[in-house]
Amino acid sequence: MAKNYVQPGDTLTVPAPYDVASGAGLLVGSLFGVALAAALSGAPVEIRTRDVWDLAKATGLAWTFGVKLYWDNTAKNVTTTSASNTLIGVAAAIQASGDTVGRIKLGIVA
Repeated sequence: MAKNYVQPGDTLTVPAPYDVASGAGLLVGSLFGVALAAALSGAPVEIRTRDVWDLAKATGLAWTFGVKLYWDNTAKNVTTTSASNTLIGVAAAIQASGDTVGRIKLGIVA
């Protein structure tokens, strides 16, 4: 192993940017992940930066499978709207416009 290797990057410890519940999405700078435990703002929290998750979804927008998804850091939910939001992955399931939870495959896509 190379001497400069630190750790796998799938799970990282970050300072919670706001109070976060276990299983909720959070954005720290440009890094998005899912909290593996609840944490108060400023406290360290482990986040998972990949895999498939069910996360809070913006209502009023239907998703097709594979569509690019973005994190709305104001509403704290996933949306198909790219403007002013951060790309976090793609839809891993079709979602109806009235759904409040959506299935997301985390990871930046081209």
